[in-house]
Amino acid sequence: MAIKKKFIEVEIPILEESMSVLGTEETLVGKTIKLDLSRKLRGRGLEAVFAIVAKDKKLLAYPKSLILMRSYVQRMMRKRISYVEDSMETACKDVKITIKPFLITRKKVSRAIRNNLRKTAREFILNYVKDKTYLEIALAILNNEMQREMHPKLKKVYPLSMCEIRVLETRELAKADLTIKQKEVKLAEKAETEELTQAEEVELHQAKKKAEQEAKEKAAEEAKPEEKAEKPKKAKKVKEETPKTEKTE
Repeated sequence: MAIKKKFIEVEIPILEESMSVLGTEETLVGKTIKLDLSRKLRGRGLEAVFAIVAKDKKLLAYPKSLILMRSYVQRMMRKRISYVEDSMETACKDVKITIKPFLITRKKVSRAIRNNLRKTAREFILNYVKDKTYLEIALAILNNEMQREMHPKLKKVYPLSMCEIRVLETRELAKADLTIKQKEVKLAEKAETEELTQAEEVELHQAKKKAEQEAKEKAAEEAKPEEKAEKPKKAKKVKEETPKTEKTE
């Protein structure tokens, strides 16, 4: 007997959204979804492949690879410039990953400068990923955090017009730590080790205030059923106590 397919909601925690996928819960586990994130990333041509896994009785999708589109890279190319590519396989905190940076200089440069850029980028990337999980690295690349940190260090070697991670992928997604820390948790951890910026302090304060308000609302909702259950009993007692008036002819 053929299994009837239906649209099932699959959550994508790293994007904080969900999408409907046609299939069954059994057949969808292990399948992949390919998404074009250009619109979400405001024109940055990034293609992501998500693998579907079953977790906590739900279907969740986690990034298996992030790849810059060839058309986007070609659009960034100009005459009289130089580009630098590299590829490295390294281990992050939980799994082995393949990562490929892609750099474009403002003008044409010599081989010595290209080698220096490649070496500096490699040192930064290896140092950056060693104490982070695979999902933290993927999130940093999506939010452009890793590239923003890498660019100033490479700019000291030679000015760049583009500093990107062209490829991030892993073959060991099943072994990866699939928990994504909330932003307020990250800020709280950062506050313990180093000083926060004024914007981050405001954000952390608002997050704590929101969490307290949600806790109060939850406590109030839990108390409501008890109040409702007590009211009918009181009404019943009042009804029983009132004596019935006899009709006089």
